[in-house]
Amino acid sequence: MDTLLNVWNSLFGPTAAALASGSKAMDMPTLLALAAALGWASGLRLYAVLFMAGFAGLIGWIDLPQGLTLLQHPAMLFASGTMLFVEFFADKIPGLDSLWDMVHSVIRVPGGAVLAAGVFGADNATMAAVAALLGGTLAATSFVGKATTRAAVNTSPEPFSNIAVSLMEDGLVVGALWLATQHPLIFGIALLIVLVLTVLLIITLFKFLQAVLRRIATWLQPTPAH
Repeated sequence: MDTLLNVWNSLFGPTAAALASGSKAMDMPTLLALAAALGWASGLRLYAVLFMAGFAGLIGWIDLPQGLTLLQHPAMLFASGTMLFVEFFADKIPGLDSLWDMVHSVIRVPGGAVLAAGVFGADNATMAAVAALLGGTLAATSFVGKATTRAAVNTSPEPFSNIAVSLMEDGLVVGALWLATQHPLIFGIALLIVLVLTVLLIITLFKFLQAVLRRIATWLQPTPAH
């Protein structure tokens, strides 16, 4: 057991110490970045956000704000981890991914708002309300971008594009949470760029889907009799 602990500390000890030391001195930009990251990432992977934030807090990688400490409770980690496991595979199956998004359309946006508010909830009611508005808006934006992208990708019969897009979303969630806690100002700039690109992507894909639906409607129209 001592050998395993030594290996763990040698591999992850410096990283955990750096993350923990950085998080204990969270200033307002870092807190705002964390709230924005939690909100935005929830629109893509709510269960991943719940599990990663809770697990990181449990093992001391980050010092969660008081309003988010419930995420590191073992029961919450079990629930979020179970749903993360299910979502990881459901999100990579063509058709099922869009159905999964549809079911979770009423969960991810409120979840993003609640998580963002939790960053300030224990200390400042005003900032918690502002963070909830910010988190909900960001979650809605990323969710619409994700759902629109998946609908467009599902027009292709092969499954590999779904898997590739899903893995990219997994990476974006991990990267966003890490960047927000370690480099909040860089995260803020990156988030603004992503938001602009997301809006442009939504507009482009919406037009594409309209064209696809018009083509399908044309195919379904009965051929006029001569």
